[in-house]
Amino acid sequence: MILINIKMSIRPDKMDEWLALADSYSKDVNSEEGCLFFQFSRSLDDENEFVCIEGFKDGDAGSTHVAQPYVKRFFDTAPDLVSAQPQIIYIDTPHDGFGPMGEIQPR
Repeated sequence: MILINIKMSIRPDKMDEWLALADSYSKDVNSEEGCLFFQFSRSLDDENEFVCIEGFKDGDAGSTHVAQPYVKRFFDTAPDLVSAQPQIIYIDTPHDGFGPMGEIQPR
C-alpha cells in the first residue's frame, strides 16, 4: 500500500475555489479502482490548513492515479490557491488499509 499525507495551507481569499476543487478532486480520486481511501480534512487549529490522506493499493495504482487528467488539472490549479509549498509524507508499506483500533470501541 502507498500511504500519502499532505499538509496544505490555503489562501483565505481563495477558499471557495479550493473547496470546489478539493470536492471534485476527492470524488474523482475515490472512483479509481486502486484507491483505498482519499480525503481532505480541515485543521481544528487553522481554518486555512488542510491535510490530505490517501491510500493506494500499490505502486501501480499510484502510477495510474498520477496519469489521470484530473490530477493534472489539480496540479495546474493548486499553485494559485496555496499560501505555502505543501508538505508531504510518502510511505510504501505492506499494510492493506485501515484496521480496527484495539484501544477504543463503542460502548
